[in-house]
Amino acid sequence: MTDTSMTYAGYVAAAYAVFVVVLLWDAIAPLLRIRRTLRTVSLRAKRIAAREAPTSTELQR
Repeated sequence: MTDTSMTYAGYVAAAYAVFVVVLLWDAIAPLLRIRRTLRTVSLRAKRIAAREAPTSTELQR
């Protein structure tokens, strides 16, 4: 009779590895999305500010 407990070790290790990868992605993905959104909003605000800036070359007091 063979020992079947060792044949499942690879399966269990792979299952835990997949679980850890998914758990990490679930934690990191929202942070990346928030960072990208903040960058997009910042760039849009800079474009709007540049568009609304006075275009006259006359000196301001």
